[in-house]
Amino acid sequence: MIDDTTLPFAFPAVGRKKVTAAFDGGRITSDGGVMLLAEAERRLSIAAKLAAVIPDGRDASRVIHPLADILRARIFAIACGWEDADDLDSLRFDPAFKLACGRLPDSGRDLCSQPTISRWENAPDLRGVIRLGRVMLDLWLNSYPAPPAEVTLDIDDTCDVVHGHQQLSLFNAHYDARCFLPIHVYDTATSRPVAMILRPGKTPSGKEIRGHLRRLVRHIRRRWPATRITVRGDGHYGRPEVMDWCEANGIDYLFGLPGNRVLDRLVDETADDIRTRRALEKKPCLRGFAETRYRAKSWKRERRACARIEASTQGLDIRFVVTSLGAGSPEHVYEALYCARGQAENLIKLHKSQLASDRTSCRSPLANQVRLVLHTAAYWLVLALRDAIPKTHALAVAEFATLRLRLLKLGARVIETASRVRLAFAAACPEAALIRHLATGLAGP
Repeated sequence: MIDDTTLPFAFPAVGRKKVTAAFDGGRITSDGGVMLLAEAERRLSIAAKLAAVIPDGRDASRVIHPLADILRARIFAIACGWEDADDLDSLRFDPAFKLACGRLPDSGRDLCSQPTISRWENAPDLRGVIRLGRVMLDLWLNSYPAPPAEVTLDIDDTCDVVHGHQQLSLFNAHYDARCFLPIHVYDTATSRPVAMILRPGKTPSGKEIRGHLRRLVRHIRRRWPATRITVRGDGHYGRPEVMDWCEANGIDYLFGLPGNRVLDRLVDETADDIRTRRALEKKPCLRGFAETRYRAKSWKRERRACARIEASTQGLDIRFVVTSLGAGSPEHVYEALYCARGQAENLIKLHKSQLASDRTSCRSPLANQVRLVLHTAAYWLVLALRDAIPKTHALAVAEFATLRLRLLKLGARVIETASRVRLAFAAACPEAALIRHLATGLAGP
């Protein structure tokens, strides 16, 4: 049978010369920047740490692909934009991927294929999946050289549409789709992921949120007993069970609060003043802030509620937040503290859209949770790469898709000789100086 990829094909002529092409260039890679990810992974040891908590019952004398190498290849592929395990059927021969996984490009054994990866994605049981989550949580804890004085954790969920009969998937009328609603928790100040939890496609209850936070905080407190923790989220996370638990365990919180007639009446004086001043000054928009004490019927006590009141030509718009924080003006609490949670949605976009963590197509929820962990590991590698970029460089704040295009998707010829392996990148590479800097910096002492 003829391999279609080796057949030549043509492009329009240039300068009266015929232009032909074929996939016969030999040991050339389109992902030369994966070597930068390999340096980042060597620093963090993510694959080895994940492999250490997954039982491997294979006969060690007959193992061809160590579990750490299997996970490493999968994580590198995700970071480089190859999110499907099927892609490894071709990438297993790629010289750069082999080199990044510690194998020689020509004389080394090829990497594992898709069936091997899929078997290991489905291998961990519930206890194994929990251990994988703890590894990722410890990775975040270890990213601090010393326990911080305070940390703010942003919690939110996102729609993960399914296209089959995956277990735990439910129809969600708000999104008009059958989906999961996985919970993401981030340390937004540093852009670092803390926890990713696959869950059914319905709004989480207060009891469920309380359970997730209890397990998360308990693990953090073992390492950081004196750190002040603040949990921040939108309105459906501000459940009575959650706020009661936070208050009982010394955890601060800042949640959105759905408005109602009682809340509107409590800030009506301030709202009327803002509305009147806007009309008298003929401004298109005027914003003000207020605070009050409020107790809903389902609450056990009064709590501080801060309001953002905005009068415009379109009418009056009032947004509320509820918090345990006693310090700070209502303006500071709403604009400086609560609105900062919007960055968490950008981080979810990086995780979900730019690293394709919504590829949860396994039937088993445990296997899909393993996939979330692997995509989170890829997030850590790309984030480590971005953090190593000098702060004055434009790519220091770039999104992951831009980093992949500029630093990872690099064509290179890989040449293995008797004494060395050489990667020949394009001489016209726009980011040559930065790549050289990153290769030296990530390698470390």
